Amino acid sequence: MMRTRPLKVALLGCGVVGSEVARIMTTHADDLTARIGAPVELAGVAVRRPDRVREGIAPELVTTDATALVKRGDIDVVVEVIGGIEPARSLITTAFEHGASVVSANKALLAQDGAALHAVAEQHGKDLYYEAAVAGAIPLIRPVRESLAGDKINRVMGIVNGTTNFILDKMDSTGAGYQEALDEATALGYAEADPTADVEGFDAAAKAAILAGISFHTRVRLDDVYREGMTEVTAADFASAKEMGCTIKLLAICERAEDGASVTARVHPAMIPLSHPLASVRGAYNAVFVESDAAGQLMFYGPGAGGSPTASAVLGDLVAVCRNRLSGTTGPGESAYAALPVSPMGDVVTRYHISLDVADKPGVLAQVATVFAEHGVSIDTVRQSGKDGEASLVVVTHRASDAALTGTVEALRKLDTVRGVASIMRVEGE
Repeated sequence: MMRTRPLKVALLGCGVVGSEVARIMTTHADDLTARIGAPVELAGVAVRRPDRVREGIAPELVTTDATALVKRGDIDVVVEVIGGIEPARSLITTAFEHGASVVSANKALLAQDGAALHAVAEQHGKDLYYEAAVAGAIPLIRPVRESLAGDKINRVMGIVNGTTNFILDKMDSTGAGYQEALDEATALGYAEADPTADVEGFDAAAKAAILAGISFHTRVRLDDVYREGMTEVTAADFASAKEMGCTIKLLAICERAEDGASVTARVHPAMIPLSHPLASVRGAYNAVFVESDAAGQLMFYGPGAGGSPTASAVLGDLVAVCRNRLSGTTGPGESAYAALPVSPMGDVVTRYHISLDVADKPGVLAQVATVFAEHGVSIDTVRQSGKDGEASLVVVTHRASDAALTGTVEALRKLDTVRGVASIMRVEGE
């Protein structure tokens, strides 16, 4: 039987995503009612600038007092799309305390304080859903924590930031330099005026923390994620990648150790073979590759940002939370029973591509090879070219730990015949 009393929704934030959430709630109201089993009503919208005209939103719904809105007591679901740590954290906590479930798109907050928020939600018997916090419109959080709940996930590797993928794709396809590609991304609206959060990997690291936590049933905070930006990637790096049959992507990688006793989470640029599915992800799109024991290899692909795609994920969560509300139940909460330790980056094992500027004279290759051998790093291939007394030496290793590679590079810098380390790039996806 259809319930006639509407479920009341409070919207915190009415920017690009929030305005789309409000629009879809209005234009798809009948469908949402049918899918939920009751109508949903936008009961209030908290904003910072109340004088701005917001098409489709009644002026009397708009308020600058977000705290009063979530404290009303008649709100069933709070949708938080304001971002940042505060006041979002306090508002979400207050919403739980006053009887509302929460749908959030706040990756930074969830990566930093997800465990505490889950605890408050559980204490008050409420839902915390956040599909939109990772990879925009791509259904990812729910499949990982629900559809794959009976499986064992071993690795999650993905492109989770559209801005960086657009820039790297442009560098790959046109030969453009980093700054030129960034300028085009900014002009097209793919990059913010201050792109630091994207290009330095902060955005992707927050998403990696969330993905690692739900994949491995372990609390992984933002501080646990190794982060390396992509601002130092050059056209020369892409040329080297092409010679190896690879391209370069900024990857978020979460993986379980081979012995299953620990996990790692990291974000950094990496070469991946053109044969890997992630290599073909172009423009501002996102894709996440999941490897598990029973299901094998799965790939989730789609638009990872933007008002409408992100609002789609928010509305999906809203429907699920409202259904739970009607049935008097809650969905999955935090699953951290495994409590695996998060290993440091030094323990990570992968392949490496190292480009060295060296003196062009006999014996240099032997010296370099000796340093690699002394640090237990096995060489796969070497390529040398040069003239007029200077040369370039490109070494691709077999799998080695990050700590071993770091020690190798430090020793190489001390050789008189090594003029400099031009670049170091990890090789993933093989």
